[in-house]
Amino acid sequence: MLHKRFESFPEAFAKTLSPQRISSRPVPQDSEAATKMYASIFSPFWNEIIKSLREEDYISNREMDLLMMPSNCGTLRLVQWPLFLLTSKIMLANDYASDCKDSQKELWHRISKDEYMAYAVKECYYSAERILKSIVDGEGKLWVDRLFQYLNESIGRDSLLVTINLKKLQLVQSRLTGLTGLLIRDETADRKAGVTKALRELYEVVTHEFLAPNLREEFDTWQLLLRARNDGRLFSNILWPNDLEMKEQVKRLHLLLTVKDSAANIPKNLEAQRRLQFFTNSLFMDMPEAKPVSEMIPFCVFTPYYSETVLYSMSELCVDNEDGISILFYLQKIFPDEWANFLERIGRGESSEEDFKESPSDTLELRFWVSYRGQTLARTVRGMMYYRRALMLQSYLEKRYLGGIEDGYSALEYIDTQGYQLSPDARAQADLKFTYVVSCQIYGQQKQRKAPEAADIALLLQRNEALRVAFIHEEDGVSSDGQAIKEYHSKLVKADIHGKDQEIYSIKLPGNPKLGEGKPENQNHAIIFTRGDAIQTIDMNQDNYLEEAMKVRNLLEEFRGNHGIRYPTILGVREHVFTGSVSSLASFMSKQETSFVTLGQRVLAYLKVRMHYGHPDVFDRIFHITRGGISKASRVINISEDIYAGFNSTLRQGNITHHEYIQVGKGRDVGLNQIALFEGKVAGGNGEQVLSRDVYRLGQLFDFFRMLTFFYTTVGYYVCTMMTVLTVYIFLYGRVYLALSGLDHSISRQARFLGNTALDAALNAQFLVQIGVFTAVPMIMGFILELGLMKAIFSFITMQLQFCSVFFTFSLGTRTHYFGRTILHGGAKYRATGRGFVVRHIKFADNYRLYSRSHFVKALEVALLLIVYIAYGYTKGGSSSFILLTISSWIMVISWLFAPYIFNPSGFEWQKTVEDFDDWTNWLFYKG
Repeated sequence: MLHKRFESFPEAFAKTLSPQRISSRPVPQDSEAATKMYASIFSPFWNEIIKSLREEDYISNREMDLLMMPSNCGTLRLVQWPLFLLTSKIMLANDYASDCKDSQKELWHRISKDEYMAYAVKECYYSAERILKSIVDGEGKLWVDRLFQYLNESIGRDSLLVTINLKKLQLVQSRLTGLTGLLIRDETADRKAGVTKALRELYEVVTHEFLAPNLREEFDTWQLLLRARNDGRLFSNILWPNDLEMKEQVKRLHLLLTVKDSAANIPKNLEAQRRLQFFTNSLFMDMPEAKPVSEMIPFCVFTPYYSETVLYSMSELCVDNEDGISILFYLQKIFPDEWANFLERIGRGESSEEDFKESPSDTLELRFWVSYRGQTLARTVRGMMYYRRALMLQSYLEKRYLGGIEDGYSALEYIDTQGYQLSPDARAQADLKFTYVVSCQIYGQQKQRKAPEAADIALLLQRNEALRVAFIHEEDGVSSDGQAIKEYHSKLVKADIHGKDQEIYSIKLPGNPKLGEGKPENQNHAIIFTRGDAIQTIDMNQDNYLEEAMKVRNLLEEFRGNHGIRYPTILGVREHVFTGSVSSLASFMSKQETSFVTLGQRVLAYLKVRMHYGHPDVFDRIFHITRGGISKASRVINISEDIYAGFNSTLRQGNITHHEYIQVGKGRDVGLNQIALFEGKVAGGNGEQVLSRDVYRLGQLFDFFRMLTFFYTTVGYYVCTMMTVLTVYIFLYGRVYLALSGLDHSISRQARFLGNTALDAALNAQFLVQIGVFTAVPMIMGFILELGLMKAIFSFITMQLQFCSVFFTFSLGTRTHYFGRTILHGGAKYRATGRGFVVRHIKFADNYRLYSRSHFVKALEVALLLIVYIAYGYTKGGSSSFILLTISSWIMVISWLFAPYIFNPSGFEWQKTVEDFDDWTNWLFYKG
């Protein structure tokens, strides 16, 4: 858990994510001083991560206050940890003190068993001393100074229990809480009077109830103090804490005294928990040492975009489907905490869509909030621009760490990150090392017809100054012989200071560049605009996180690392599928994909057969653009263009590795029809790979064992899937033939007479492998490794209750159909799945057109064979034997026939069923 190991994070961070020149500074011999030094390095980065979580609405303002970590550069004599680790510790310590019947040492030993309770007690004591000394003067300051002098002397002599009455500690805490509750607000005359009153109450409680009788008598007979009390001057002049550091300390002390939440419940949002846990766990993984930003490998991120959603419009958000459900309403229900955090961030209470329309800025914020929860270009751009933000922060702090006092910065100034995004040095350094190019192929056409996508892309350009957009520009020209021709230019633009498109480069092309498949041609025309030694290919439905962007320097150093005979040419990275919470289907896809991008690719990279699968891999840019580029674009054969980049790299003696300490977000299809179209595209692409020269050459050049692994992980998987289904047909047709010919009874009887048990077993084999759930075995193993055995079992049971077996069996049929059809007839094609939210009911006529050939007809054929077999066949054990023999085939039939109903929103609602039947019959008998 996050809170249990937090104390070890600063040192791990300093040693892995800080350049050696910073982390190798002389470490103080005192362990607490060393921890404080590491905490001062760690805290600004941790705080930026927490701020990014707040900006993304994963945490509330209160949770942000509890998660933020003080700079640890002040004069306080101890390490200050985030408050969520120390919450409720003061209350528990008070309970220990009230029940204490032992010595001071025994009490402190009991408190110190919980190290964070010890930190909380120390910080509360030191902070109270510092705050009280800073807000009073005159006689009041003398009282505070002498009080803490006596307390410190008593602690030093182990006689604290003689000096104070521990049973009154609760009373002192309540008075101190009241005081800090006033001080955290802005200064007014009434509040100053309230602070004076609170200080006098604190004085009375401490002097007359908390202290021992001898000290009480000493304070009561102190003439200077007595005159000030009688004249009403005691605590009359309040020095309000106005400087930032003191205000933060007062706020922190108040929260320390009042918050009772458990550390395990902060943050409450599961996605925020997952991200922080992954980041902190990765600090202990093996990774190359980080170079300073000025010495790191420069890189570029590259995203192809065609016509997908850039930013949801208000009309798209608010329009209701036939069930009265809008996208906004749907998201409010599945992300209720994030919606509440969003309203808190923009300063609104519960608001309707109409309320937002009154404020253009809030309307825009709402559009971005929804778009950041879908698979949109806006989400991808925000995520990738975190690289620049991380590099600016790292560059800004490195200059202060490495320059330090010699450059005129005080200890507090060079740890402060306020305004780092405005630093000219940090911005220049980040822009030298990072470029982001989005290849919007038809952006020029969208601008000409004033499409909303063009306006949204322009908005992204204005909000992200480092973003560059490449597109194909078409214009009419005249040839040398006077004929009208079309001229094509590849252009790169950015936003100028007025928010207009400013052209950076324009390259005249010899003709229309779109000769092959769309996506690879989109990448090929714009790759000339990329910069740096490395290039990360990012799809339009991906995301990134600030905490992961901080590790990109380490990842890029892998290009210089030792990974066998050759340096790496493609660095594979881990993915997190962020669409898993949208629906049960999305959850199945998410978990299946996660097992492949973790467990699967980890093993493949070790066996040197990992390829590029369209995931956020980082390419050696020079290696690939001098060897054919990163995208093969021939029509049909290169429909799955991603994997050919891996084939190309491996054939040209490249080396592909996989790294688990960094992750990138990835969206997946969330509805059954979207998933079927996606799997159909991948299966068709695999069918084309079987026919490609690349696979042939790899098969020729690999050694035997590597070739077997390669076969299993590419075309072999689909071949085996198809054979699994074909086996059902062969078995059932064989049994029906034996049944109709009367041979099965005589063969079975003869086998028993002769004692031929092998023949008997073959005739009564149970083909359980055809149940699609067996394709989920790698996923279950991944769960066990990632989550532990109990959580894996619980997840598996939950998935079974959500009919995951039906889904995986249905997917088996999808893959078989499209792969087999491509092998027989060719003609695989790109299928636009649509990446929106599935909040509407799909009509049966649509499902019938999509699944009739691939599932319904085949399922009915298998059902007919099973019925003929039960009518005329012979089984030795009667009906129970028949059920055992054919149960898996019946499961396959039911899954193929009814999965489109089960996973269709409102699939079993009677009124919709009637409407679907009428619609289907109208379509079926339409004579037009």
